[in-house]
Amino acid sequence: MSGLKQELGLAQGVGLLSTSLLGTGVFAVPALAALVAGDDSLWAWPALIVLVFPIAIVFATLGRHFPSAGGVAHFVSLAFGRRLASVTGWLFLSVIPVGLPAALHIAAGFTQALFGWHDGQLLLAQLGTLAIVWWLGSRGASTSANLQTLVAILIVALIVALWWAGDITFSAIPFPPLANVGAGPLFAALAVMFWCFVGLEAFAHMAAEFKQPERDFPRALMIGLLLAGLVYWACTVLVLHFHAFGADKAAAASLPDIVVTLFGVKALWAASVVGYLACFASLNIYIQSFARLVWTQAQARPASRLAALSARRQPVNALNAVLVCCALSTLGIYLLNINLEVLIVYANGIFVMIYLLCMLAGCRLLAGRYRLLAAAGSLLCLLLLVMIGWKSLYAVIMLAALWLLQPGRRAIR
Repeated sequence: MSGLKQELGLAQGVGLLSTSLLGTGVFAVPALAALVAGDDSLWAWPALIVLVFPIAIVFATLGRHFPSAGGVAHFVSLAFGRRLASVTGWLFLSVIPVGLPAALHIAAGFTQALFGWHDGQLLLAQLGTLAIVWWLGSRGASTSANLQTLVAILIVALIVALWWAGDITFSAIPFPPLANVGAGPLFAALAVMFWCFVGLEAFAHMAAEFKQPERDFPRALMIGLLLAGLVYWACTVLVLHFHAFGADKAAAASLPDIVVTLFGVKALWAASVVGYLACFASLNIYIQSFARLVWTQAQARPASRLAALSARRQPVNALNAVLVCCALSTLGIYLLNINLEVLIVYANGIFVMIYLLCMLAGCRLLAGRYRLLAAAGSLLCLLLLVMIGWKSLYAVIMLAALWLLQPGRRAIR
């Protein structure tokens, strides 16, 4: 028994995962993929889903058999002991000072489009966003899930409206023959697009809060993955149809430009609201996941305030700690005018490393075809680290440093 309230159903789980995968990517990545691969990007999305499936199935299987708020760190603990589990947890938490302020910055950018805010006003919008996350987190996972399910519905509704207004039919979609698809552009597109499916590790922390985790967690994960993939593919069709991409165009402006083309400037607010909500949904699930990981890590010291739950059986103290860290990082980045783009690339290497540790845990804990899928997922993660290049060394160095800093405790299976 995790101690957390088990209140999530299948539909809520689908809403949580799909919005965490869509996030900011739904506005920018289809245009980036179209820029590097053109019409070939229409085949890249199905190819990516096929490649991600082994990783997703391993996550789903581990979450079904070993549901825990500890997520990947819990799986690693069962497979390799507490020391590497602690390293994994701290590796995930090391993303907070960089990844969360970056997501806040992107989300606040949509308030600039809505209200024309700048500088200090955008900073207040970021801190206000954190306040909303705190309110949701203090009320429980079902409140976040209900909101994010609504956000998923709004995103799908926007894409459907654009397809309908643009009079797009399946016969008009420019699918190139498979024989003519170039390997180089396809791989370049896949490297850009993979980051749309970073979010499985955050969703794993919610497994223990499903009413029936053995049944609904894996179903929610697979349905949410397919839904997100379908939305990304549909957005790519729109971007290609309206040629809303180019080296001289901001990728994140592709869908808003299409909205303006079809419905006029007055409709731009709709795209901005949906964009903010999509960013917020992704940010929210990560912060809630970080809070659950901090709470799980604190169980080693039951007297710690971070190990306590609220009256609603929510890790509010851990959530407060994460939000304070995020707020301080946001203020520091604002005052020092730090460029986040380079730091985000390093953070991506951390995510791939966490995926790799999860796949290796799957090789140890699972049997039969699931072990083979975990092995395939491990190879894919190694390939992704190679694709990141020398910047993946940051993740490797962080892993080694955290291992050396951890006390050498006896592994507990």
